[in-house]
Amino acid sequence: MYGPSHWAALAVFAAGAVVVVWLGRRQTEGQARIFGRVVGAITAAIYAAAFVNALFPPDLRWSVPLHLTDLATMVTAYAMWSQRQWAYVLTYYWGLVLSVQALISPVLRGPDFPHYQFLGFWAIHLLVVWAAIYLTWGRGMRPGWRGYRFVVAVTVTWVVVTMTFNSIAGSNYGFLNAKPGTPSLLDVMGTWPWYVLVGAVLVAAIWAAMTWPWERGRGGQSTGPSECSSAS
Repeated sequence: MYGPSHWAALAVFAAGAVVVVWLGRRQTEGQARIFGRVVGAITAAIYAAAFVNALFPPDLRWSVPLHLTDLATMVTAYAMWSQRQWAYVLTYYWGLVLSVQALISPVLRGPDFPHYQFLGFWAIHLLVVWAAIYLTWGRGMRPGWRGYRFVVAVTVTWVVVTMTFNSIAGSNYGFLNAKPGTPSLLDVMGTWPWYVLVGAVLVAAIWAAMTWPWERGRGGQSTGPSECSSAS
């Protein structure tokens, strides 16, 4: 963490964020549709390769796609492909808070650059965050309170299912049953299970703060998760 390769990845992230906003604002609807489907397909392909890699050797402790990163990457691929509102809001909240946290304090236990595992880790996380930035500030999609409630409900469901699975399988998907071995913000949130509760409250509050300015700007008119963006 915070070695040369980590700083390089953060520099790539910052440059890419500027590029996707610039690109999104200059695309026609047709260009955005093609671009979204290309990026969505690339994201899905990278995730599929990472998933297959995790199957060797197969083990319930790491081969099941239950990390929130797994869900975020799959949803991001669909959000870019379809630009559906429900997929967008999941990408927005998960990407700009949880995936960004993975960029700041990544759990890096594998080989360093240029190993394919290193490249796969960063490709997945960068694409999720870039997609959230592109769809929001590049293509003008917006979250709302209905989307906020939808994402909170989905995330709580994931927490319950994943913690139950972890308890049965002896795994630690989502770091919900134990903290990661590398430094993270969870270290200042107390011991288990309190850090899960503190983290959940903190994330919900941050997501609310990420929703309020958009709602205020549109005069309280909300965009629901079942609606389609005009960009699709």
